[in-house]
Amino acid sequence: MSNPMNGTRRLSAGTNGSGTNGHQIKPKTPYFGHDREEVTRILIQALTDLGYNGAASALGLESGYDLESPTVAAFRNSVLQGEWAEAEALLFGASIATEEGGVSIHGNGLVLADGVDKDIMRFWLRQQKFLELLEERDTGRALMVLRTELTPLYHDTNKLHFLSSLLMCQSAEDLKERAEWDGAAGESRYLLLSDLSKCISPAVMLPEHRLAILLQQVKRNQISQCIYHNTATSPSLYQDHTCDRNNFPLRTVLELDRHSGEVWQVKFSHDGAKLATCGGDGSVLVYDVSTFEVINTFTDHDSGVCSLAWSPDDSMMVTCSQDKRARLYNIETGVLVKTLPKFGEWVSSCAWAPDGQTFVTGCLAKERNLCQWNLSGDLIFDWERAHRIQDLAISPNGNRLVAMDNENHIHVYNFVTRELEYELDLKVNLSCVSISQNSKYLLINKNDGETRMVEIDTRECVRMFLSNAKDGHVYIFHKENGTLVEKLEGHKNGCCNAVSWNPANPCMFASAGDDCKVRIWSNEEPKAKISKALRQSNGHDRNSNGW
Repeated sequence: MSNPMNGTRRLSAGTNGSGTNGHQIKPKTPYFGHDREEVTRILIQALTDLGYNGAASALGLESGYDLESPTVAAFRNSVLQGEWAEAEALLFGASIATEEGGVSIHGNGLVLADGVDKDIMRFWLRQQKFLELLEERDTGRALMVLRTELTPLYHDTNKLHFLSSLLMCQSAEDLKERAEWDGAAGESRYLLLSDLSKCISPAVMLPEHRLAILLQQVKRNQISQCIYHNTATSPSLYQDHTCDRNNFPLRTVLELDRHSGEVWQVKFSHDGAKLATCGGDGSVLVYDVSTFEVINTFTDHDSGVCSLAWSPDDSMMVTCSQDKRARLYNIETGVLVKTLPKFGEWVSSCAWAPDGQTFVTGCLAKERNLCQWNLSGDLIFDWERAHRIQDLAISPNGNRLVAMDNENHIHVYNFVTRELEYELDLKVNLSCVSISQNSKYLLINKNDGETRMVEIDTRECVRMFLSNAKDGHVYIFHKENGTLVEKLEGHKNGCCNAVSWNPANPCMFASAGDDCKVRIWSNEEPKAKISKALRQSNGHDRNSNGW
């Protein structure tokens, strides 16, 4: 949101945001190597953002610097007040007729950022004007704007056809819904001003909330350099940020051995309150993380369970098995809700859509190998491709579905349109794939011990990590620079098959292996009640692993 104070306070005359208000300007000595005017104007904006308007005005008076020139303030006001001819004249420089019959002349306009397309900026302004006229039910003037002001500027016929279709809206509410626009009284003018401000030279119109953005960049940079960063708490500005190795989850504090076979998958729920495990014995176990007691046991599958996925609200779970079946469970009641029709081969993987209303399964068969289902077990969509799917993931923002076949390929689909965007041939067999929480990166694990971090949009490999999960160790890498942070001795007798970090506790993660065990890693000693609960649930006492 743009601060309305910037568009309403009376500013002294000046050019491009700097000027004098009758006080003697202090010499322009640098501020610890930074431009004094830039620092002062950013501080004035920050004080206004914080609501300290008196302090902001006092700083402007004492320093002699204005946050904005009168022209910028007038432009801001004209956009927020819907005075479109005035806004365009102030932006680009022009003379316009006034209501009194005179002529208002607006110089040469504002200085724009390099490479800005002026016609696009004009289109944004006139599009807002068009929509507001439609909202007022002034269809005649809106049609005139579309024909004489918008069409000459823009050559995207699909866009113009869409705007034309809005003329048929029967009400303002229908218009807002179809255009995904909240009206003149909503946030639309502020959003328009924000977009336009990005096209104006920052020396003329300071980017919004500049100090807050700079401070956030400082924090992100310090976090990216912190090897043992493992806290969700925002770093303090009072001192440089660093995390202590002693606070990192480096030791096994619990060992869960309820499975009678290899453990293939382990996943914390989204709220971090539960942990689910599955493996070669065909069972699925759900633990309460506060005590690590088993609260659900599912044994409906006839053979090994390859994969499981929590629904976004953690109320349901999909499980996939070598018995060619996928099942849907209600975790709160412990009831089997639905068994999907039998597949042609192993059901290898599954993932939920972000809305929690559908899920996708992957299968190693040549048919029904990538399918979307609803909560009633009805088939919603079959991609009908020949690839045999070994693993899959859906981006948290719901834009992409990534499927990994049983050979060398990654298939990236647009999850909204369901169209294939591209394929990647990694030239070696693959084992698993996941997507970062910001939906920006793929993490692809290859059978040769290399893991690649790939930017989804550009397809570029931005980082590579080398490990050997077959030796049973757990490898922890620094995402930003690829440094091997720790190599932990996890599962001695075979592979480490899966790891899962607790979303609610950065100091806890779980690992699963061929040794039939799930290890809980933490930086703390386990509480007494957890030890007692595990001794009771396992049927015998333990005195190892720091208990």
